Amino acid sequence: MPAAAIPAMSRRVIATYVLDWIIIIAIVGVGAGLWQVTPNRRPFTLTDPDISFPFVEHEKITTATLFVITVIAPLVLTFLAIIILPTTRPPSRNTWTFKPHTWRRKIWEWHTAWLSLCLSFALSFLFTQGMKNMFGKPRPDLLSRCDPDWENQTQYALGGYPQVLNGFYLVSATICRQQDKSKLDDGFSSFPSGHATYAWAGMLYLTLFFAGKFGAAVPYLNHSKSNNNNNKNTSPPSSSSPDPRNNGSVVSSPPTRPSDPTQPGGETKPAAPSLLLFLPLLIPICVAVYISSTRYSDFRHHPFDIIFGSLMGTAFSYFAYRLYHQPLRQGGGGSWGPRSRGRAFGFGSEAERKRRDDGDDDGRKGDDVEMGNLNGGRQNVQDGGAVSAGVR
Repeated sequence: MPAAAIPAMSRRVIATYVLDWIIIIAIVGVGAGLWQVTPNRRPFTLTDPDISFPFVEHEKITTATLFVITVIAPLVLTFLAIIILPTTRPPSRNTWTFKPHTWRRKIWEWHTAWLSLCLSFALSFLFTQGMKNMFGKPRPDLLSRCDPDWENQTQYALGGYPQVLNGFYLVSATICRQQDKSKLDDGFSSFPSGHATYAWAGMLYLTLFFAGKFGAAVPYLNHSKSNNNNNKNTSPPSSSSPDPRNNGSVVSSPPTRPSDPTQPGGETKPAAPSLLLFLPLLIPICVAVYISSTRYSDFRHHPFDIIFGSLMGTAFSYFAYRLYHQPLRQGGGGSWGPRSRGRAFGFGSEAERKRRDDGDDDGRKGDDVEMGNLNGGRQNVQDGGAVSAGVR
């Protein structure tokens, strides 16, 4: 392998992941810009009981507490887990050796864990802040924040049916006498729930990450292997052959019975993991549920706002996890390997990508770099990135 080929390919692959971080930072920047925009103030009615709840001064989960629980804690826990726990499907039995490929593997898992976790936060921040300002839905405690001008409410009427029911009409936000602009603007940021979105974006990712570390996944049956094993276990019809020890009489051999998976030497089937592995995984889920529930008990959000925010955080968390990690059931939750040189930036036709992945391109000769497969075994890829595991 040419010595000068490794640095060039390494810089190319590293540049793709640096670009990923830049994109995540840009997403956060756009979300921060949307955060500063004055939200749309949706008209409301003074007789709506759903926005007549009192304003709670001291929230159970403040924004600072939410940031520590859903952002700082997952970052710290994933880092400690990668350093302390064995790597996912280690290449050797002794996982505590100070071999270079073992620590390169850990560094790679650390990189992919934080990259996917930050992507989940960035998407949650962007969509939450953007949707809050676009919809401008009143919070349950809006009237307490608003301090409406009750005596002159007809001057702010926008619509409704006052001729049918006295006082049944919509008013604009200009009826509010609240002098604190930030407090009033926050009263029109009910949909979706940011606390619920961030809670599920961080806590569900933590659950998926540790599920891969603990090997806690629902077992599955590989149908192709199962069919092959059934074919092997199914014996052919009993054959008849003359036995010279029995005066040439025909002796039939009994058919072979399929192997019993419950007996020694029999075919093994997937087994359900112990429930003990799932108990720690419930802790982040319970934390997310509690954080979401406080938004309802503190009169900050309506039920649909919390449900939608939870679903949105769940979707972002799962997408970010699967983008950089293998599936739990079939891949063990390990990190995907580094990108190849040919697909570093994702350009090229699908046929060309497939040809490069299969190793049929001419430029691969002499430039291959053998890396430790992050999911066990060895894997030959085309780049030799310095951030990858096991470059030799």
